[in-house]
Amino acid sequence: MFNSMWNLTNHDQDILKALSVKEPYATLIRDGVKSIETRSWKTNYRGPLYIHASGKTIPKEYLANDELMQLVGDRQMHFGKLVCRCELVDCVKMTDEFIRQIKRNKEEYIAGFYKVGRYAWILHNIHPVESGEIKGHLGIWTLD
Repeated sequence: MFNSMWNLTNHDQDILKALSVKEPYATLIRDGVKSIETRSWKTNYRGPLYIHASGKTIPKEYLANDELMQLVGDRQMHFGKLVCRCELVDCVKMTDEFIRQIKRNKEEYIAGFYKVGRYAWILHNIHPVESGEIKGHLGIWTLD
């Protein structure tokens, strides 16, 4: 039902997994600006993952960040929708050295919360998708 309803493809014929991400970060992933999702928790999951733009935006103090808002520009937000399909290929615990490496890519650094002890979820093969509205969940969740 899910695939026909939103014209999404399950390339691997497995259970479809998703992660809800607040806007504008979900759209920055969709648009290829951000390929690392930063989290306070790790995951052992690797494989296909849909990114869902949650119904909530990031806190106002983050929206006051001029550099982040320049990255966002006039991009259309996709609240409550799946925005892309990708591969979650790694989950790296952040160290000072890892953060120094990320700072070399200014856009990636601006589009995440990098702090020693947090986790960097590495996303590859990001492909935009279109969907109707769908309710998100905390953590990695299964699409019905």
